[in-house]
Amino acid sequence: MIVSLYPLRVFGRLHMPGPVAQPIIVTPPQQCVLEQLVRRHTSPHALVRRAQIILAAASDAHNESIARRLGCTRKTVRMWRARWAAAAPQLAATEMQPEDLRAQIAMVLADAPRPGAPDTFSAEQIVQIIALACTPPADAARPTSQWSSRDLADEAVKRQIVSSISPRSVERFLKAGRSSAPSQPLLAEYEGTGSAALCQPG
Repeated sequence: MIVSLYPLRVFGRLHMPGPVAQPIIVTPPQQCVLEQLVRRHTSPHALVRRAQIILAAASDAHNESIARRLGCTRKTVRMWRARWAAAAPQLAATEMQPEDLRAQIAMVLADAPRPGAPDTFSAEQIVQIIALACTPPADAARPTSQWSSRDLADEAVKRQIVSSISPRSVERFLKAGRSSAPSQPLLAEYEGTGSAALCQPG
């Protein structure tokens, strides 16, 4: 293969070919989970953006074009490419178990623990709670169309994700991925109750 070392002229400007980004693989089951995260209105905004980056990176070799299209930096695209590539063995190991694959993808796309922050809850527990918030309450036999922080706390204990957790802690975890758009909040305060609920789709 011949690689040109000379500048290319694009739209009247000199343009040096950029380095090809780290390739990643997204299998059909993984793509399905990522697309579900993007479409689901209750998914945290941060998870949606990261899922979009991974989906774009699977078919686009250049970080610059992905960053321009999604409104983020090249550094951000590089970071999530590297995170996904590093997790390839764990993702492959859960390929045949849909629930495990969803949890693993949520873990890969979750924020890394902050340095020096007290580890009251493990990163895995936090990710499982976020993943739970991305499922319909009906799947847990909850008679409601949207999760409240209290329901999520109760369900997390019921599923033995944690031994105990307060609704305020659940709210704090979810707010980390809260959308800045007023029309699509992840958490909406119920007037007069002091509790928080996930917004309804749409």
